[in-house]
Amino acid sequence: MTAPSFDTLPAPLRALATGDVGAFAAPFAAAGFVVATPARGVLTVRAPEAHTGRPGVLLSVGVHGDETGPVEMVAGILDALARAPHELAVDLMLCVAHVDAIAAGRRFIDADLNRMFRTTRHDLVNTLEAARADELVAATSAFFDACGPVRWHLDLHTAIRASRYPAFAIVPALVAGAARDALVAWLGTAGAEAVILNRVPGGTYSYWTAERHGAAASTVELGRVGALGGNDLARFDAAHRAVAALLRGRTVTGAAPPLVFDTVRTITKLSESFSMRVGRDTANFTPLARGDVIATDGGTVYTVEQDGEYIVFPNPDVRVGLRAGIVVRRCDG
Repeated sequence: MTAPSFDTLPAPLRALATGDVGAFAAPFAAAGFVVATPARGVLTVRAPEAHTGRPGVLLSVGVHGDETGPVEMVAGILDALARAPHELAVDLMLCVAHVDAIAAGRRFIDADLNRMFRTTRHDLVNTLEAARADELVAATSAFFDACGPVRWHLDLHTAIRASRYPAFAIVPALVAGAARDALVAWLGTAGAEAVILNRVPGGTYSYWTAERHGAAASTVELGRVGALGGNDLARFDAAHRAVAALLRGRTVTGAAPPLVFDTVRTITKLSESFSMRVGRDTANFTPLARGDVIATDGGTVYTVEQDGEYIVFPNPDVRVGLRAGIVVRRCDG
């Protein structure tokens, strides 16, 4: 994907895509909110002390710079909310995570930012993404440390491949009980047809906030990668309505609940000998047959152990030590 041209973009989208979140700050400050920009691309909007106890919502986009649809969607949501700031019913942290990658029209610059939310980074410690993750960790900690017990994190993405379920979500399995039920129900209103319960950290932003801050967190995949300014936003209608309602303290009703899958196996690339039998263009949630070989890595062979298993995120091109795919199974299947 080539670097986007920002000159022709609508002003709200241009501001968000370039990390100029301060452009949205004035209406909220004028309405009496406590507003801050603790890092480039990060905006926090809090109610005054007299209105503490509101839910805390972290909304992140652009963790991968080529996943621009959610950036466009959130620009519209934030622009509309800034015109009626008193409708904001949550304490909000907005994060445009990888501004440099968005500007370059690339997924990342040195390494995948969504693998950097971990304490050990090995040979990636000096990458641009490691430094950016440190900034986001600090800003996120400061935000959630001042929030009440109801904490949400919606990390909005688009997928790089086709999917049997075009909109789906990954929820850390440690999000449990009523918090999980509420999140899964909300994801259904946002158009998610499937939810995967993830049991392995993997260095993702959403797992970090669930583990470290008790957030009901999710990585939400909203369709396919598209060029900035050229996304078909009709594909995001359900997610747009659900996010806009959440920020206003409202509920969208009438949505079908998503199917829920559990992660039964994580495929990790152990060496440069890794070879994946599943093609790069394999759609997410492609069914597998028992006994099929998914990948080999030296003496390690990843095989399908049961009928009813599906492959998600197959990617042999990740760095050694990172996830090259996951195998999932219906929780009620």
